[in-house]
Amino acid sequence: MLSGGDMTIHAAFTRFAACLLLCLAAFPACAHVDETEAKASMETMQIPSHGSLMNALVYVAAGAEPHPVVILLHGFPGNERNLDLAQDMRRAGWDVLYFNYRGSWGAPGDFSFSHGIEDVAAAIAYLRQPENAKRLRLDPSRVVLVGHSMGGFMTVQAAAADPTIKGIAMISAADMAGTIAQMQAQGSRADAVKNMGAALAKEGMAPLSGCTPESLATDLADHATAWAFRSKVGALKDRPAFVITSDDGLAPADDAFAAALRKAGDKQVTTLHLPTDHSYSDQRTELSRAVLKWLATVK
Repeated sequence: MLSGGDMTIHAAFTRFAACLLLCLAAFPACAHVDETEAKASMETMQIPSHGSLMNALVYVAAGAEPHPVVILLHGFPGNERNLDLAQDMRRAGWDVLYFNYRGSWGAPGDFSFSHGIEDVAAAIAYLRQPENAKRLRLDPSRVVLVGHSMGGFMTVQAAAADPTIKGIAMISAADMAGTIAQMQAQGSRADAVKNMGAALAKEGMAPLSGCTPESLATDLADHATAWAFRSKVGALKDRPAFVITSDDGLAPADDAFAAALRKAGDKQVTTLHLPTDHSYSDQRTELSRAVLKWLATVK
C-alpha cells in the first residue's frame, strides 16, 4: 500500500508519462533524435585501384547536408600525413578523404608514380559513386585536392586530367618530373636517373614496396615532359589554385608555376610563403588557418 506521499509522487509520475506519450504521438520524430542526428564521424574503407585495395579513411563532417570534400594527398614516402589539417577541415564543414597509394604503408600492390596518379583517379571515382557519396554525406560535385610535397605533384596531375575538380592547394609541391627534365637537359638520361634515384633513396624507401629508387627515377624520366608542372598550366588555368611554399628549396619552382598560371589568365591564384621547414613543423596553426581561409573561397 502506498503512503500519502508515495501516492502523490506516483500520480505526478503518471501525469508526466501521459504527457510524454502525447508529445511523442504529436511529434514522432522526437522519438528518433539519436538515430537521425548526423554527428561527425570517421569511416574506414579500402578503395579499389587496378586490382589492389588501398587503405583509406574519411573524416565525415557533422550535419546531414552533403558536404564539400577534400582529398588529402600525402608526400614521399608520407611520414607527414597532415591529419591535423584534416581534423580542422572537418570542423569547418568539409569531409576529408585520406588514403595510402598502392604499395605504400602496407597497402597491397606496387608503388610507383604512375600508379599513384592512377590511385588518385580511383579515389575520386570512389567518392563519386552514389552509394558512397550518400553514406559519407558528401557532395561529389565539390571535390578539392590538397597535396603536400609529392602529394602536390599528384594534385597537379589529377586535377589537370579531371576538369570537374573544383580547385587545388599545393603545400611545398614537388615538381619531380620538371626536376628530372632539367637534369636530363644538363647531362645524360643515365646520370639524371642515377642522381634522382639517389635523392629519392635519401627520403626513405622503407614504407614503399614493389619499387627501387632507380625504378622510380626511371618512371619520372619516362614521363618528364608529360608530367612537368609547366605542361599542366593550360589544363588548370581556369580554376582556383593555392600555392604554399616554405624554406625547403621548392619555392622557386612552385612560384614559377603560380606565375605561369597567372600569365595564362588564371585570376584565382593565391600564394603564401611560410618561414619553416618542409613539414611546416613550427607553422602548423598558420598553415591550417591559411588552408581553411582559402577553402572558404572555393565554390
